[in-house]
This record gives sequence, structure tokens and C-alpha cells, in this order.
Amino acid sequence: MNNANKEKIVAKRQKDYKEKVFHFIFLVSALVSVLSVIAIIVFVFSKGLKPFFGEGAYSFFDFITGLKWDPGNDVYGIFYMIVGSVLATLGAIVLGVPIGLLTAVFIAEIAPKKIVAIIRPAIELLAGIPSVIYGAFGLGVIVQLIKKVSPTGQGESLLAVICVLAIMILPTIITLSESSLRAVPKSYREASYGLGASKIQTIFKTVVPAAKSGILSATVLGIGRAIGETMAVMMIAGNNIGGLPNSIWSKIRPLTSNISMEMSYASGRHQDMLFATGVVLFIFILVINTVLIRLTGKMGDEGSKK
Repeated sequence: MNNANKEKIVAKRQKDYKEKVFHFIFLVSALVSVLSVIAIIVFVFSKGLKPFFGEGAYSFFDFITGLKWDPGNDVYGIFYMIVGSVLATLGAIVLGVPIGLLTAVFIAEIAPKKIVAIIRPAIELLAGIPSVIYGAFGLGVIVQLIKKVSPTGQGESLLAVICVLAIMILPTIITLSESSLRAVPKSYREASYGLGASKIQTIFKTVVPAAKSGILSATVLGIGRAIGETMAVMMIAGNNIGGLPNSIWSKIRPLTSNISMEMSYASGRHQDMLFATGVVLFIFILVINTVLIRLTGKMGDEGSKK
């Protein structure tokens, strides 16, 4: 075997060794993410399920269906929190998704480049604003405006939460929806124009339906942002200790706010109940995301078949 062949063999072995090293690094990185999720789930569930087993166990049914949260009197009910969280999230989606989608359509299909150059940085800046700033804006502006028109005379309400959350999810929905719209092949538009459709008809009858999978994915991420938001919501929700909201003017106490407000000083059963609230929130988000992700995948499959 000559020197040239030996050098090739050595070089190949070195290359294979480097490949194995990088594969190992990638595997470790992936395992870190997976193990982190598992560790969080195990910790939260072990703490959150503890108060419902053993001596002096608290009724899980009373916990889920209760309409009052009063740790001082050993009363822990979160049903009204679940309802408040659901209503706030649905309201934010109903308000934010149409605005976000129309903005994405304007940027991707209609606006001149000069206008896009102004709008896109503003949206990116909106995405980078800390949630506490959104809360301060909501408290100083939105709450004050609602207070002037509310029949209850109070600004902290479900409506205030909906408005702030709708603003907060806009960057996610606009950015992802715009990317989906731009990914639609030009041939779709040309075919629509060739059939005599106007630009608006082409956008809403051809381009938007073709991008529906990406738009729904943006909605999923928006829902995740809305459900998981804490600081901004806590500042404007009112955080009542009980009672179902009966209108958009009612105060609410979302699950996230309940945990963040009391965890710093809670102990014993009170602390365990806060972890139990976290378990409910985790399952709630998991179920919603699973359903919407499957729906997104189904739409994507239908689009690819067409």
C-alpha cells in the first residue's frame, strides 16, 4: 500500500470520526430538550397530584368544579378560572386572527415595497416588547377607556384582557401568515387571473385557501401565547376570588395569574394546589394544541392531494 492510499484511509477515518462526534453532539442536544420536558412534567405532576391522594385529600371534583378560591378557608375551586381563561383566549383569537390575517394579506399581496418597509419593522418591534409593557399599556390606556363606558364603572375586566391579548398575538399571526401567503406558487395566482378573477377574488378564493395550513399553524401559536400569558393579564384582569364571568365587563382570574400571584408566599396544601392548577393548565394547553396540530396536518394533507 503506497503513501497516497494510506493518507486517503487516514483522512476517511478522521472524517468518519468527526461525523460521529457531531452526531453525538446533535443527539445530546435533542436529549436535553426531551429530558427537560420530561423533568418538568414529572415535577409538576408529582406536586400537583399530591393533594388529591392520602389522608386529608382534597376532592378533585370540588377543585375542578369550584367557583371560589380562598386558601385562608381551605377552599380551592378553579372552574371559574378555567372559564375566564377560555373566554379570554377565544376573544383574543376572534379579535386578533382577522386583523392579523388581513394585515398579512396587505403586506404579502397588496402593499408597495415602501409601505412594507415601514410596517414590517413595526410588527417586529411589537413582537419584542416585554409583556409587562403590554400590561402597563393596558392598565394606563385600555382599562381607562373601558372604565368610561363600562356599566360597572370598573376597567379591569374580561374585555381588557381580550384587547391586550389580541394585540400581543398579532406579531405571531401576521409573520407566519405572511410567510405562508408568500409560499403559495405564482402559478396559482396566474391561473386565477387567467380565469377572469380580480385581484381580491384571487387573494381570498385562491391564495388564502392554499395557505390555510400555515395560517392555522399561526393561530395555534397565537392560542399558546394567549393562554400562557401571565404578567400583562395579571395587571388588568381584576383577579376576583370567585364567581363566573357573566359579561365582558366582569373581572376574571386566569389560571396563569392565579399561579404567579400566590406561588411566592404559598406553602403546604396551598402551594400544592397551585401546582395542581399548573397541571390543569398544562393538560388544557396540551389538548388544544394536539387538536389544532392534527387539524393543521389534515388540512395540509388535503391541500397536497389537490
